Amino acid sequence: MRNSLVELNGRERAQALVDKGTFRELLGPLDKMQSPHLEPQGIVPQSDDGVIIAHGQINQKDVVVISLEGAFQGGGIGEVSGAKIAGALELALEENKQGNPVYPIILFDTGGVRLQEANYGLLSISEICNQIVALRQYVPVVGLIPGRVGAFGGMSIVAELCTTLLATNKARLGLNGPEVIEQEAGVMEFDSSDKALIWNTIGASQRERTGLLEEVVEDDVESIVAAIKAAFSTGKKSAKTEQVDFHLSLLKEMDTAIEWNPKRYAEYYNQHKAVKQSVPMATAGVSAMSQSRGYKWFSALTGITHPTSATPSILAADVTKNDQLARYIAIVPDANNHFPRARNGEVGLLEGWTAAQIVRDVIHQDADKETKRPIIAIIDVPSQAYGYKEELIGISLALAASADAYATARQKGHPVIGLIVGNAISGGFLAHGLQSNRLIALDDDKINIQAMSKASAARITKRTIEQLEEATKSVPSMAYDVRSYQSLGPLYKLLANIDADSPTEKDMEIVEQTLTEAINSTKNAATDLSFRLQTDEARNGGRAATIKVREMLRQQW
Repeated sequence: MRNSLVELNGRERAQALVDKGTFRELLGPLDKMQSPHLEPQGIVPQSDDGVIIAHGQINQKDVVVISLEGAFQGGGIGEVSGAKIAGALELALEENKQGNPVYPIILFDTGGVRLQEANYGLLSISEICNQIVALRQYVPVVGLIPGRVGAFGGMSIVAELCTTLLATNKARLGLNGPEVIEQEAGVMEFDSSDKALIWNTIGASQRERTGLLEEVVEDDVESIVAAIKAAFSTGKKSAKTEQVDFHLSLLKEMDTAIEWNPKRYAEYYNQHKAVKQSVPMATAGVSAMSQSRGYKWFSALTGITHPTSATPSILAADVTKNDQLARYIAIVPDANNHFPRARNGEVGLLEGWTAAQIVRDVIHQDADKETKRPIIAIIDVPSQAYGYKEELIGISLALAASADAYATARQKGHPVIGLIVGNAISGGFLAHGLQSNRLIALDDDKINIQAMSKASAARITKRTIEQLEEATKSVPSMAYDVRSYQSLGPLYKLLANIDADSPTEKDMEIVEQTLTEAINSTKNAATDLSFRLQTDEARNGGRAATIKVREMLRQQW
C-alpha cells in the first residue's frame, strides 16, 4: 500500500523521512517563537511560524530536515521562518567545516516571500541562498517539492540552488505564479484560469524534461527516501546554475517571435548543445541607450560615455580608481530586448545568465590572485520579468544562476558592494544586489524596495492598495520607502542629499568615497552576509526576531 508523503503535514513529512527513533525537533511549537509582525495586521500567528527544523539520521547519516508548512500562510517566508531556515543551514555549515558531515534536506511547500513581512522575506531568502551555495562545497544539498503549494517566488530560486532537486508529479515549480503574471502582464500573457496550461508549463514532469529538477519521484515515502539516499551518494557535483554557456547559447539561438508551448520547448532544450559565449563588456556608444538611473550611474561611475554592450540590457566594465581595479555591473532597459517582457530593466532570462557569466569571469580571472577584485552592483531593477516564455524556460534557474555567482564571488573573497540608485524589487533584487556583503542606498523618495508591486501585493493578500499602504505605516518590512528599509538593518550607509537623477561632481565624490570605505570594511571581515545583522538598526530592533531565533537554534543544536 502506498505511503503518501504529500498527504502529510509539514511536521509529519520530516518525521517520515528520517530513520525511526532519530527525529528531534529544534525550536518547535513549545518554544513559541512566532512572528511578531502578523498580529498587528489582524492575522493569527502560528507557534512554529510554518517551518519545522529537525535533526535526524537517514541510513546512519546525520541530516537536518527543513520542512515548510504550506497550510500556514501558503508556506510564505517571513522574519522568523526565514531565520529558522537560514540559521539551521548556518549551523549545518559550521558542522561540515569542522569535519562532521550534516546533510541538509529542504521540503518546499511555499509561495515564496510572505507579503505581510515582505522585506524580511527577501532578506531571509538571500541569506538562505548564501548558506546553500556555501554548503554545496561540503555535502550535497537535497531539495524536495512534495506537492500541494509547490515552490514559487524567491523560494523557487532557493530550490534551483540545491545540488539535487526532486519532486513528485503533484508538484509545481515557478518563479512567478500565474495570478501574478496575469496581474502584471495581462490575461493574454498567462491565463491563470487555464489549469491544463499551468500544469503543462510548470508541473514537475515538464520541469524534469527541461532540466529544472533532477528527478520526479513517486509519492511514496520509501521511494522518496531511496531517492534522497541516491542524491547523498553522488557527493559534490557542479550545480546546474553553473551551466552558463549552455543556457546563454540556448537563449540567444531561440526564435522568440514564434509561438512556444511546453512540447516545442522540451524538444528544443533536449537537442541543444552548449556553445562557448564571449563575455559582453561595455564600450562607448554614439548616443544614450537608456535614461534609467542604473544606466546614468553606470556611465558616471565608469566614465564610459553612452555605454553600450553586445547584450544591451546588462553593462559591465573594469575600472581602476586609486590603484584599485573593480568590475561594475548594471542591468538596464533595452527597448529591443530579445524577450519583450524584459525591456524596461527587469531581470529576465538573458539578464540572469549574463550576470552569472560576468561575475564568474571575474572569479576565473582572479582565481590565483591574493587580492580579489571588488564587484560593484549598480541596482535599479523594477522586478523580475513577468512572462509566459520566462516561466516556460525557467526564469527561476536564471535568477538562481546570478545569485549563485555573486554569492560564490563573495565567499571566495571578492568584496561585493551593492549601490541602490533606483528601485530594488523582488526577484530582480535577489538576483542582482541582495548577495552584496555591503549595501549602500541613496536617500531618495523615488526608490522603492519591496517583494512585489503594490497592485500584485494587494491582489495576493486580498487587500485594496489603500489598505496595503495603511498597513505599511505600522509594519516597516511591508513598506516600499528606503528609510523603512534602513530601519531593518541591511544597509551599510544611506546617503542623503544626493541628486539621484543628475548627480553633481560633489555627489560623485561622496558616492565614490563611500564605495571605497565599503570595500575597505570587508578586509579581514567575514565573507558571508552576517554584517547586516550587526548594524545598529538590526540590533536595535530591526532584526530582533532573527537574532533571537539564531541564538535559540544554536542553544538547541
